[in-house]
Amino acid sequence: MNRFSAILFFLAALQAHAGDWRQFRGPEGSGVSDELNLPAQLDARKNIAWKIALPGRGISSPIIVGDRIFVTCSSGAQQDRLHVICFNAGDGSKRWERQFWATGRTTCHEKISVAAPTPASDGERIYALFSSNDLFCLDLDGNLLWMRGLMRDYPNASNGHGLASSPIVVAGVLIAQIETDGEAFVAGIDVATGQNRWKLERPKKANWTSPLVIRSTNGTPFVILQGSTGLAAIDPSTGAQIWKYTEGAATLPSSVVRGDLLFVPSFGITTLQISSDGKSFKQLWRANQLRPSTASPLVANDRIFTLNDAGVLTCGDLIEGKRLWQLRLTGPYSATPVATGKFLYLVNEKGLAQVVDTSGVEGMVVSELDLGEDMIGTPSIANGGLYFRSDGHLWKITKS
Repeated sequence: MNRFSAILFFLAALQAHAGDWRQFRGPEGSGVSDELNLPAQLDARKNIAWKIALPGRGISSPIIVGDRIFVTCSSGAQQDRLHVICFNAGDGSKRWERQFWATGRTTCHEKISVAAPTPASDGERIYALFSSNDLFCLDLDGNLLWMRGLMRDYPNASNGHGLASSPIVVAGVLIAQIETDGEAFVAGIDVATGQNRWKLERPKKANWTSPLVIRSTNGTPFVILQGSTGLAAIDPSTGAQIWKYTEGAATLPSSVVRGDLLFVPSFGITTLQISSDGKSFKQLWRANQLRPSTASPLVANDRIFTLNDAGVLTCGDLIEGKRLWQLRLTGPYSATPVATGKFLYLVNEKGLAQVVDTSGVEGMVVSELDLGEDMIGTPSIANGGLYFRSDGHLWKITKS
């Protein structure tokens, strides 16, 4: 078996398992599930299991822990009323809702909202971060365990367009990446106490990308921080820097990792191979023709997929980054695609969901479903359900 065949085998072995979807883009931030019980043909009469109203705006993705769906919203004329809501996955009924007043700045671009970052969970707690830099930790029953007003702690950490980086949980530490032109940092926050374990200064440049995790061959996790200057790999327990990639990267689409390969929105897509101990890397290839726009790249079925704002989906191979095909979808797009099996699930800014079969020589749209509301947030997949959210509603899509 040659090196690239071994890589592809390794990637297939590491495909996300069906189950919980606990952060932005699901397991390890991949956007990929091995859920096999989703419909390829979308029909409003057959496949909408339920549709429920939401109390305010939001572009964050739903997260799923067991049979519970968690969603954040912001309401009021100033979007200063912050909501964390838990629904039952089975029938969409509300389990609980908690509301808080924002303590930080709620100004943001009209296209997005204060409820922009996707919450995260470690299976025991929910961590909800808002663009106002208010951070809440609740247990699964909605009891408030602690909260932080990060903009009170760091007053210049605000952005007139709003903040959207989604936190992740690694080894008992919540990683919050807050990067603006005025103040920029990443904090490692103890999940039990809400206090900083460490804090690193970052380049003062507005940045909306989210951190992600890579793992060494023995399972040791390292956190990847992406920003305008490039990437940094850090130890999540201490914040110590392990390595840096300094050739610049995008500030909207986030990187994605598969096995020991890291696909970075830099010069189109730059692919880095991480060493077995996670402490160094080497560059494999660059492909400008795979350049993403707002949506983050997706790696599924031994292919890399990127999507531009106008709705052109590009498929490339993982060995050299060669463009294999392009497919024009009905745009415009901001949300990142998600995948299961041979299918990609996408939703455009007008709420048109499209399913693309990637198994052929070229991609093919096999079905569409018009949900009829503006959507910016990325869909979620868990336990037989595909979830979409708009400012007004949350949908669950299942097989009939």
